[in-house]
Amino acid sequence: MIKNNKAKWIVRILLFVGTAISLYFVPWILVKAWILPLPGTVQEQIDEAIGHGFDGMIVHVDQAGKPPAFYAGGWKDRENKIPADPNSLFKIASISKLYTAVAATKLVKEKRLAFDKTLADYLPELKGRIENAEKITLKMMVQHRSGIPNFTDNPAFWDNEQENSKNALDFALDLPASFKPDKGYEYSNTNYLLLRRIMDDVLGYDHNEYIKENILIPLGLKNTYFSITEVDLDDVMSGYYVGYDKDFKANEYGMLATLEDVGMFLRALNDGSVFEEDEQEIYPYEYNHGGLVIGYQSLAEYHEDIDTVVVQFINTTDFNGYEWNLSEIIINRIVKILRNKV
Repeated sequence: MIKNNKAKWIVRILLFVGTAISLYFVPWILVKAWILPLPGTVQEQIDEAIGHGFDGMIVHVDQAGKPPAFYAGGWKDRENKIPADPNSLFKIASISKLYTAVAATKLVKEKRLAFDKTLADYLPELKGRIENAEKITLKMMVQHRSGIPNFTDNPAFWDNEQENSKNALDFALDLPASFKPDKGYEYSNTNYLLLRRIMDDVLGYDHNEYIKENILIPLGLKNTYFSITEVDLDDVMSGYYVGYDKDFKANEYGMLATLEDVGMFLRALNDGSVFEEDEQEIYPYEYNHGGLVIGYQSLAEYHEDIDTVVVQFINTTDFNGYEWNLSEIIINRIVKILRNKV
């Protein structure tokens, strides 16, 4: 009995020490944001989040049976002291993968693509340049189960990120696979870079035009764009990186959209209205997503239990990912607030 009690106390001490060490390396702002009493309203939560250090934040809430709600806090443009505006355009980054996956599904239904065909079937020139190209299917690429290295994980890519983005595939070629096809999971932007290239080839024109004609227009999404060159910069929310004064608004990072447009798309994805007959049954990807590029982080979520879409845009990012962790804490708290009101 004495020995057992002693062992129990040793375990308790080790657990305490381990927890203390873990907390030492966790920024206290994350702990604070997590343990603070939950505010009573979404706006109060946003104001609290701005107090944690975000430059600006805008949120869209679409609850079934209620008019859409929009919230804002902090700055749209810090330098010019322009308050955050929920109607601003925002760089949605990897949320765009949802649009690509839906478009690919439509092309499969049209028999212009096949999810069980391989990368080498569509881009034979990549044999020998991407390991296992003859075994990697389009479905594996959509689901990040291809093992193709992520070009944004290549340090050389970031030497001149804006210029290197024009030849991004070069930073994933001739590298060993992360794992054998369909034997693991690793999020890789290269998958979607290749999918979009394949779509361009089979269409004979820019896949963005296909997305516009088959997704944006049918859903009435009039404030979604594919490039910073298509919009007035004054309509775009500024983007900031911790430790830098620069505004990254003018950088090219792909798709931009308003909160409302992303919210409408996400609801259509989750209720199936974005799909034509038999398309949803073959759709192989996710129904929620986040996005992260320099100066911009976004989360778009549908919560079935309260039939609610929440879209959160924050224009502050950092090197260590603490700002991303903080954003996840905040959206989870917003959802709790909404659940408390149901």
